[in-house]
Amino acid sequence: MFHWRSIDRTGSGASVDLGFTDRSPGRGAGPYAGLNLGGHVGDDPASVEENRAAVAEAVGVPRDHLVLMQQVHGCDVAEVSGPTTGSAPRVDAVVTRSPGLALGVLVADCVPVLLHDSRAGVAGAVHAGRPGMTGGIIGRAVSAMRDLGAATIVATVGPSVCGRCYEVPADLAAAAARVSPSAAARSWTGTPAIDVAAGVVEQLVGESVAVQWIPGCTRELESLYSYRRDGVTGRFAGVVTLWGEAPR
Repeated sequence: MFHWRSIDRTGSGASVDLGFTDRSPGRGAGPYAGLNLGGHVGDDPASVEENRAAVAEAVGVPRDHLVLMQQVHGCDVAEVSGPTTGSAPRVDAVVTRSPGLALGVLVADCVPVLLHDSRAGVAGAVHAGRPGMTGGIIGRAVSAMRDLGAATIVATVGPSVCGRCYEVPADLAAAAARVSPSAAARSWTGTPAIDVAAGVVEQLVGESVAVQWIPGCTRELESLYSYRRDGVTGRFAGVVTLWGEAPR
């Protein structure tokens, strides 16, 4: 079920469960075969819901405590304090101080970023595609974490399409490099490309956030969903779950 998973129990604050799912066996079929968690990509809604319930169970929360977003490639951030009712928030980052919530970000090439400060008891999940990276979603999410009391933030950057596999028109590559020089890349054939994850990491470091970067290119790994590779496909998730009481 997980491409990578770790639990941070450091310090005297909350513990934090961090993970990125993969394309393990699940209810999805056809182009969505496996553990597809995306409800907006054409898969059977009942299959998606069963897969989401399985992930919630794996991280130890009720299904309604797995909080997802309606991601729009924007830069808005929402604070959540409990299970969402009705439609998921139309944002690209969510943050919380509430133990027992699992915050999820859905991707199939974009960069999933999990943020946490276990001592302060604050966590967040960020969807950073090219528009979000260039628009400032990282800075806004970090600022929202700090508004909730986070001081020593750790970012876990998950698998995404690598720079060599993300060929784009020259003007888009130049625009991204102007925002984050580390995003400048060349494709396998030498054409202009963007390394969105490198740009995200550069921005996190610029915000004085500690970074751990989980390896893996979605386009190159069949065990992960990739829109760039397959077109019609599912979504995997980055999930951060906050546990325990933190100092007030």
